[in-house]
Amino acid sequence: MLLPFRSEIRNSPTRQTIKIFLSDESLDNEIKNHLEHFTEIELIEINETVEQNLADENLTIFLKDSVDINRMKASIDSSLWWYFEKDMVDD
Repeated sequence: MLLPFRSEIRNSPTRQTIKIFLSDESLDNEIKNHLEHFTEIELIEINETVEQNLADENLTIFLKDSVDINRMKASIDSSLWWYFEKDMVDD
């Protein structure tokens, strides 16, 4: 079974980011809107994936300064699991 998403912490030259790869890319904007309630997030971009990944697009999440990226990844993952479980129950 294909998981609905995969998340990774990435190191960039400027700052760490969290990348979300969705198995259904048609949900990119919906998931972006869902995640915008986190006050620790500074910006979410939808980008083309240039690496060898399962998805052609990803959501790149930039956090505000001094936010614990590991804690935020866990919070985002938990929120996304809740989102997808709720969606499966609604169907």
